[in-house]
Amino acid sequence: MMKEYSILIGGEAGDGSRKAGLIIAKLLSHYGYRVFIYEDYQSVIKGGHSFSLIIASKERVSASKEKIDFLLALNKDTAKRHIKKISKKKNIIYNSDGLSLSDGVGISIEKITKEFGGIPIMKNIALVASFAKIIGIDWITVKKVIKSELLKLTNQNVKIAQAAYNRTKQIEKIKKLSSKSLPLISGNEAIALGALNAGLEAYVGYPMTPVTGILNYMSSIAQEYGLKVIHPENEIAVINMAIGLSFSGKRVMIATSGGGFALMNEALSLAAQAEVPLVIVEGQRMGPSTGVPTYGGQSDLLYILNSGHGDFRKFIVAPGDAEEAFYLTGLALNISWKYQIPSIVISDKDLCESTYSFDENLAGTSDLVKPIFWDGKGEYRRYSITKDGISPLAFPGRKQAVIKGTSYEHNETGIAIEDEKNIRAMQKKRALSFRFLKKEVEKIKSVKIYGNKKSSIALIVWGSVKGVALEATKETEIKMIQPIIMDPFPEKQMKQALNGVKKVIVAELNSRGQLALFLKQYGIKTESILKSTGRPFTVDELVGKIKIYQKRWMN
Repeated sequence: MMKEYSILIGGEAGDGSRKAGLIIAKLLSHYGYRVFIYEDYQSVIKGGHSFSLIIASKERVSASKEKIDFLLALNKDTAKRHIKKISKKKNIIYNSDGLSLSDGVGISIEKITKEFGGIPIMKNIALVASFAKIIGIDWITVKKVIKSELLKLTNQNVKIAQAAYNRTKQIEKIKKLSSKSLPLISGNEAIALGALNAGLEAYVGYPMTPVTGILNYMSSIAQEYGLKVIHPENEIAVINMAIGLSFSGKRVMIATSGGGFALMNEALSLAAQAEVPLVIVEGQRMGPSTGVPTYGGQSDLLYILNSGHGDFRKFIVAPGDAEEAFYLTGLALNISWKYQIPSIVISDKDLCESTYSFDENLAGTSDLVKPIFWDGKGEYRRYSITKDGISPLAFPGRKQAVIKGTSYEHNETGIAIEDEKNIRAMQKKRALSFRFLKKEVEKIKSVKIYGNKKSSIALIVWGSVKGVALEATKETEIKMIQPIIMDPFPEKQMKQALNGVKKVIVAELNSRGQLALFLKQYGIKTESILKSTGRPFTVDELVGKIKIYQKRWMN
């Protein structure tokens, strides 16, 4: 009886492997398992190869290993590509109408689908139902999940699933755990929910992998939450429309990837100059330019840290899983409105589009924080100089208030200026507010520590690499350090985390070692483990690379 299940289901684009993977994950979640799904798909509408890799464990999990326990092949290509990963050949479950293997379990999923008048994509449900029978999931659970997930042609899907289930033999019996079933959400959904929890009122987005899921999800819940969701014509329109919404008093968030963010940079500087609160989610993917648009990477860090022209500061966070995405997005929204600055949530394809068992008890919350509003006394000065550099807010329509926003340097009332005295005063005002923010960041838990806290070797990671690093440091018995706030950088917390550490490794998904380069600014010398193939580290891969360093340093 297995303690952990690793299941890969694949086919070509249009075969429905992604939906099938989610149904498998929900079946296992109903049995009390903690689940993680990694999605791999090519930039094609039809054909190619796509797969979902589902990991289910008694413990929290957010990483995959080289070997898989079950291979579910919707077509011949899937079996050919992944057969070397399977630990036991008998655990291949495949479409016997299009493939013949000497090992494994063949199911006539196309024949069953046609028998009940189903359309071709429904063969994925037949394969899922057969797999459920093989590992001993009861039919009542299978039926319940299918009915909740497939709201169109539901009865037909159930009939196809039942036929496939009944015509398959059980091979083993999965243990039903006593753990509470947790909801499954993607990183994109966690980002959306975190923003809503912190009072989001409007979302503006243009579809771009890997953050399109935020736009889709926001649209689906807009009516329920009274949320304004807008899809303009391009990314330049997105950020300028968002600035307008924020200027009028609406808490707003936008999302894009590297190429879209590049188009937004001029308006990002406008938001900083006009002191307009704004949250941007930047979902990294494999670049440069269009790159490999449906695959992941962590190659935008230095660009984001230095984005926008002119001298201004931002609040930048980098969540590593769904719970952190929920918390940090809410924090970013609150910080933006408290300090009237742009905030950026750095995500990546692996975090955005992976699915996690979400534990709200681990997520924490960033409840609505109200900004400083004008008290209505005297003349309203939009950019009034204060002790903390934060000017009281008022919005258009407020009586007795002339409200100005400008991309020009300005005086306290918002009139464009060019004299040295006023320029210096406004530069100092914005810098002052950032100094207060830096003090606040040091009070927040901005650097997390895991693993063997007494180890003299530390692995530093950021973003979605967190999941695989947690597993790797268990096996290698070293310390793991994860900064979750990148700017203002929590220098004191990082140096405390490195206390007693003699050797530092940084693992990241880019070819330059961008976090390692960034850390050098703070006198932190590191070695690097890099990967830039568009795919995440596996546990085995990262463990192997860490052990090379351990062996070298021992000698």
